[in-house]
Amino acid sequence: MGAAMYALQVLALIFVAVIGAALLLVIVLFFIDRAQAGDAIRRNYPVIGRFRSLFTKLGEFFRQYFFAMDREEMPFNRAQRDWVYHATKGKDNTVAFGSTRNLNIPGTPIFVNAVFPPLDDQFASTDPMVIGPHARVPYVARSIFNISGMSYGAISRPAVEALSRGAAQAGIWLNTGEGGLSPYHKLAGCDLVFQIGTAKFGLRDEHGGLSDEKLRAVAADPQVKMFELKLAQGAKPGKGGILPGEKVNEEVAAIRGLRVGQAGISPNRHREIDDFGDLLDMIGHIRDVSGKPCGFKTVIGSSDAWEELFKLIVARGPESAPDFICIDGGEGGTGAAPMPLIDLVGMPIREALPRIVDLRDRYGLKDRIRIIASGKLVNPADVAWAICLGADFVASARGFMFSLGCIQALKCNRNTCPTGITTHDPRLQKGLVVEDKYMKVANYAKGIIKEVETIAHSVGVSEPRQMRRRHVRIVQADGSSIPFNKIRPSYSADTAT
Repeated sequence: MGAAMYALQVLALIFVAVIGAALLLVIVLFFIDRAQAGDAIRRNYPVIGRFRSLFTKLGEFFRQYFFAMDREEMPFNRAQRDWVYHATKGKDNTVAFGSTRNLNIPGTPIFVNAVFPPLDDQFASTDPMVIGPHARVPYVARSIFNISGMSYGAISRPAVEALSRGAAQAGIWLNTGEGGLSPYHKLAGCDLVFQIGTAKFGLRDEHGGLSDEKLRAVAADPQVKMFELKLAQGAKPGKGGILPGEKVNEEVAAIRGLRVGQAGISPNRHREIDDFGDLLDMIGHIRDVSGKPCGFKTVIGSSDAWEELFKLIVARGPESAPDFICIDGGEGGTGAAPMPLIDLVGMPIREALPRIVDLRDRYGLKDRIRIIASGKLVNPADVAWAICLGADFVASARGFMFSLGCIQALKCNRNTCPTGITTHDPRLQKGLVVEDKYMKVANYAKGIIKEVETIAHSVGVSEPRQMRRRHVRIVQADGSSIPFNKIRPSYSADTAT
């Protein structure tokens, strides 16, 4: 009995101490809030005003899990993410009871099923496609769906490893991003596209320019199939990036061609390229030195500005053309960028893609220049739509981040990614188990390809790239739909209604 009374007295003392400490904390915070001048709410409503910031931060969490409907969230809604998560399991991805998608929203694509589709044993399949026929070592690309550029440094070591192994398993290419070629990209022997950013990371000479010697060395690696000259990306067109010096350790410095502790600053454009003539010269130089296909990635502000490029290609001859053009939409993603650029600069992919495809085809370069579409294309309908409009390939970054387990926490720029994808915190990286995630990467890619082929089969063609603009209708403001070839006729024989 005495022991029980003693325990109760101790608990009472602890309770009083906790209450006292809490009251003391409130008093201290009251005077701190009254004295500070930076936050008017806290100054006028001491202590209580602090809850506003807390609730603002928690609102992001509650909206995602409790209040937003399946198709309301941005930048990707729950239905889009759930499709990816289900596909990563490599199992049946069917749904019941009907679509939850509102088919009356303007811009919604509706695919035109054939009256007499091919029988089930006449399934559609994707044929390999040659990129860079004038290069000494052309690339025979096997997959219509591939991994877009994500640099080692922007994403973690286990994330790169999982992407590399998943790409090898699925038979797709992996773009290195502008941070150079790391050992983790090469881990599984997958096809690689080496992206050359404005800072030439991995290929820099002592002045920050392009080193032909380093270019030859990288190109000698049989895994490196192509080079992509990055002019701009969708989330920050006209803006370069900065890798803080504190993140440049010995490994990152060796990969990027920097000194330890030196900030990796990417200019807003390539200093050697002032016009389209310079662009073609640079592409030709990279192709000649490397022997591999070379193209470029950019964002379209106005398609009129790009007509000069195609005129120049015709004047110089088709050998001078880039082997591919990767079009990134203004809705593209990144780890960090100014909000005005993310929100307001660059054409969306749904407007930019058909414009560039039409320019290419109008100048007779359809068989010479391959078009790669990028920018928020993460589900089968997105990929099938892009191919209907003339893309030869689709590349995705955020789709594959979802396959790695990304929950859209929107913390890519804070080094606190809870899934270990965009953080260098070893504790958080432990959550990303490569042995599990690489199979999910592969399953996601295979799931996309399978369902795009299913859509192609449904519209009555035997290969996804045989889909045309007449095979997709676009919902208009009044809820009706119009075949895309009526909205924007192509420069091919796509004249059927």
